[in-house]
Amino acid sequence: MLDSIRARLIVIGILIAISVFSLWPRNVTVRTRGADGRMRDTTERKIALKQGLDLQGGSHLGLELDQSRGKVADPADAIDRALKVIRTRIDEFGVAEPLVQKLGTSRIIVDLPGLKDPARARAIVQRSAFLQFEMTDKEDAFRAALPAMDRALTAAGVTERSIGQAVADTTRGAAAPVPAPASAVEQILGAPRDTGAAAAKGRDTTRAAARRDTTPQDTLGSLGQGPLSPLLFQGQMHGEFLVQEEKVTIVEAMLAHPEVQRLMPRGLIIRWGAEPVSRGARAYHPMYALVERPIITGEYLVDARAELDPITNQSVVNFTLSRRGGRIFERETGKHVGDNMAIVLDEMVQSQPPVIKSQISTRGQIELGSASLQDAQDLALVLKAGALPAPLQIVEERTVGPTLGKDSIHDATIAAAVGVLAVIFIMIAYYRLAGVLAVSALVLYVLFTLGGLAGLNATLTLPGVAGFVLSVGIAVDANVLIFERIREELALGKSVRLAIDAGYKMAMNAIVDSNVSTILTAAFLFQFGTGPVKGFAATLILGIIASMITAIYVTRTFYMIYLERRPGLQTLSI
Repeated sequence: MLDSIRARLIVIGILIAISVFSLWPRNVTVRTRGADGRMRDTTERKIALKQGLDLQGGSHLGLELDQSRGKVADPADAIDRALKVIRTRIDEFGVAEPLVQKLGTSRIIVDLPGLKDPARARAIVQRSAFLQFEMTDKEDAFRAALPAMDRALTAAGVTERSIGQAVADTTRGAAAPVPAPASAVEQILGAPRDTGAAAAKGRDTTRAAARRDTTPQDTLGSLGQGPLSPLLFQGQMHGEFLVQEEKVTIVEAMLAHPEVQRLMPRGLIIRWGAEPVSRGARAYHPMYALVERPIITGEYLVDARAELDPITNQSVVNFTLSRRGGRIFERETGKHVGDNMAIVLDEMVQSQPPVIKSQISTRGQIELGSASLQDAQDLALVLKAGALPAPLQIVEERTVGPTLGKDSIHDATIAAAVGVLAVIFIMIAYYRLAGVLAVSALVLYVLFTLGGLAGLNATLTLPGVAGFVLSVGIAVDANVLIFERIREELALGKSVRLAIDAGYKMAMNAIVDSNVSTILTAAFLFQFGTGPVKGFAATLILGIIASMITAIYVTRTFYMIYLERRPGLQTLSI
């Protein structure tokens, strides 16, 4: 008997030691972003029990593929690749203990506890960040095709007035379509037609590719007669055109006309600049005719860092290409010395394309003009993490403020305390000594449950607190079954020892059946649920396991110790 008790106490002691070790405060490395934009690792001492989004505040995002701009060939593969990119971005963003996971086959869930700037994080998560280097139309093939485009538009009855009226009717009509969401570049760097966004240049480590003089011309001459040509003004380089800001929508509509698309020179693509320019008192928007096949893309980019240029004091992003990318870049730029190269980010040209004055190898720079250093940091972050395989749209969003999180902790603590105290009072008042033993085991139950959560690196959420309190009731329920069976055996005239043995034996099937069925239900919730549902399920499962250990093993050990000290006991306080 003594050997059995000693073995049981050793097992209980080991469980207590493991739980205390899991909950013991330790040094935790936290990634934070310094004022200079660089990520730093700082050490904090805290308990390894993470608080969920609803307890400390933050943002919850549900993302799905945005196929409005074109069907994605393999959505499942695109979601898997997007998941890896977002995880890298969030890790670089510096959010403590984020949760990024796939839900089903078509949705990505992002939980960012403690986040102070949800709009910025939302833009970083959604941004495509597809980087390309494309050459301008040095042969002026687009300009040469303009007369034919004008004739085709005239034959189709298209005029500036008709297009302008159609655009105006669509804008103010009752059935007007919902405006498309701002692009990723607009979200990070500002709306391209309202604010300066970026300028770009490529440079070698030793020989810079200097930009062409961007001093505004005094006069602008239109390119010809017809619906389209008078709206375009020749820029300062081959393939560059300027459009008055108020005419941009009209030009876009004309360029999208089927007849114009049919006459578009093969291999060329029209892209808009990210930054408007001023000519005298007027604002113009740059438009570029570019060679559609890029000489290189951002897939070869291995590093990107945001800095302030010491000469211009403007925000810049210095990037580095891989060895293979450097060889490709050097070969292609060597073919185009003297030509203009556009740096295209998310289908927008970043300011005036620079002139390639010499071969460019593995290093380059993107100037961000009037953008802030934080914008540059965000751009460097998403470039370094890689481009998303397809655009993402936010289909679910919740934001919890830190004040609400503190209120939740306060209210949940009071609710849990009241519930536990009520259970303790009822157990002791109804079962007397047996109730005291059950309450003593309940203390260990709390320790085991919290230790299990910390040991498994689980996140404690508000529904998780509810699951914890619920499992307290389940733990007491197991004791109630045992105590009632013991009472029945005592009423049949059995001795205290035999009654206790029979009570545990006869109640075992009911306890195991009810707890296992609850665990299975919680397991389904954990597998197919998200966020708060997962937190509830995880806490409930751990609580049930801990309750079975305390109800079946710990209280039985207490009874064994009690009977060992009173071998002649005739009655039991129960």
